[in-house]
Amino acid sequence: MAKKISILIVDDEQSVRDSLYNWFIEDGYDVECAENATKALSLLESSNFDIILADIKMPGMDGLEMLRRIKSLKKDSVIIMMTAFATVDTAVQALKDGAFDYVTKPFDPDDLSHLIRNAAKQIMLSEENEILREKVISLENVEDLIGKSEGMQRVLREIESVSQSNASVIITGESGTGKELVARAIHANSPRKYFPMVSVHCGALSESLLESELFGHEKGAFTGAVYNRKGRFEMADNGTIFLDEIATISTKMQVELLRVLETKSFVRVGGHKEISSDFRVICATNRDLKAMVDKGLFREDLFYRLNVVNIFVPPLRERLDDIPLLVDYFIKKYCHSMNRPMMTIDASALKRLEEFPFPGNIRELENMIERAIVVGNGKKISLKDLPLAKEKKLPTFESLDDLEKNHIQQILDKYSWNVTASAKALKVDRVTLYNKIRKYDLKAPK
Repeated sequence: MAKKISILIVDDEQSVRDSLYNWFIEDGYDVECAENATKALSLLESSNFDIILADIKMPGMDGLEMLRRIKSLKKDSVIIMMTAFATVDTAVQALKDGAFDYVTKPFDPDDLSHLIRNAAKQIMLSEENEILREKVISLENVEDLIGKSEGMQRVLREIESVSQSNASVIITGESGTGKELVARAIHANSPRKYFPMVSVHCGALSESLLESELFGHEKGAFTGAVYNRKGRFEMADNGTIFLDEIATISTKMQVELLRVLETKSFVRVGGHKEISSDFRVICATNRDLKAMVDKGLFREDLFYRLNVVNIFVPPLRERLDDIPLLVDYFIKKYCHSMNRPMMTIDASALKRLEEFPFPGNIRELENMIERAIVVGNGKKISLKDLPLAKEKKLPTFESLDDLEKNHIQQILDKYSWNVTASAKALKVDRVTLYNKIRKYDLKAPK
């Protein structure tokens, strides 16, 4: 169903306000009136209007000043100026200040209706473009789900299976494995793909900020709340909300989240009006939520409400077959973004990457390749371009005596051959330590 356009009429003449009000109500618009600029600005503090029709000549603040103030607060408002004293200078100034158009009194009802319809079309087109922009954002990086390994093929099959439903999904896995990319892929392949996917990183916000972020707030709800603000649940209407780091939310927020998931309605912070939103929820966590439930740290009813489908994203160390594919993808990505000639990777460097444990998973691999392209001088990424931690080779000992001798030597050296301190560190008495020094013929460094 098409959105119903709202119009605010601002004019100090009652007859003008009444005439315009009746015309636009008959045309099917939502209409409100204000007798001066001050009243109009007051209305705009608590309500949004798609189109504002304002007289230029009014007592007190004139229409041009009101136009400038509105544009400083609501830059996307469509404002049409009205005047009985049109001059070229006035019209040019109004358009310079951001007016959509201007009309002269007395009005031709057909001409004015046609102008309003054009303004309404622009508003609807702008909103359609915003939806498409959100769709593009949700689709970008979906191709980053690269992998031929058995683990990634399983993830891709699960994405395909769950995308067409509205079931809640929990995506689990270590940090850096690409859980948000999996969420975006689910959304991009779902019937909700033409509407936004709204992401909230729960772990980055305090309880009060998270509450305002999710539910929105009314003007004056708390210090700093100078205007009404939509929450993420409201923004995700007909789309998807992605709650990252869901395990970090407080007990109070768990209760509130459970209620929203069950009723699909909520109240803004500081508000009283119940707001409904049709969204799908996808969560992600690197923690064991079931273990947290068993310890009483996460509500069992919320866990089962969220955990309809669980998709586990394997760590990179279990996806060794995917490393060459990912390396190739990241080389192309960063050579293109940095406007560098296309590079390849040396076989020894690739082999070393395949042997590396990658505690930071794909995020760490991507960072390595980006750095290698920045610091590399040739056409190939070599081993010296990769910030790989050198593996420490542990000494091997043929006997326990050799192991003990080496350890005591290290402790004595560490404490500069202070026998009392060394004996305390080794948890033996000084006599025992002296006996060991004689037994192994240990010597202080010269």
